[in-house]
Amino acid sequence: MFKMSKEIIISLRQATGAGIVEIKKSLEEAGGDKTKAVEILRKRGQAKAVKKQERETHDGIVHAYVHSNDRVGVLVEVACETDFVARNEDFKNFVHHVAMQVAAANPLYLKIEDIPEEVKEKELQLYREEMENAGKLKGKDEEMVKKILEGKLSKYYADACLLEQVSIKDDNMTIREMVDEITAKTGEKIEIKRFVRYAIGE
Repeated sequence: MFKMSKEIIISLRQATGAGIVEIKKSLEEAGGDKTKAVEILRKRGQAKAVKKQERETHDGIVHAYVHSNDRVGVLVEVACETDFVARNEDFKNFVHHVAMQVAAANPLYLKIEDIPEEVKEKELQLYREEMENAGKLKGKDEEMVKKILEGKLSKYYADACLLEQVSIKDDNMTIREMVDEITAKTGEKIEIKRFVRYAIGE
């Protein structure tokens, strides 16, 4: 039987924004494993976040970030529901992290739905030709080829789309998961609206 310490409960509350009852339940379910408890809480937080997607975001902030070498700059707009959350330090830190992510990872799109179909088709064709030239599709039926190409396209999404990128702050989370986390933490719908990245020579 594990000991549910006050320190663990406080730590999980700070990390996830979940209530004490939810934290205790997740710890019991995880057998006292803090990492597993966080995953359980994140999944539940994501479920709550889905319910919040129907809400409208009328507030938020526009944040500017310039890299230390003065060669890369980013503007990002992140929306929330109230000015109370817009002034919240956790929210501001999240927005700053999003701006740093854009500066470092240079996403081309916000989400998968923003990618034009012709771009997706072009990527699929390039992957197919690349694998055919390497002889990797020999002997494979079309259904198997389709699955392989879809896997390749998923990797493209993870590079090209901000929400699908792995966070530079925490490589165990994507930016989409971080949006879900700050949504659960603040209790409001949080939405990355748009971004623009400037770089010398690009």
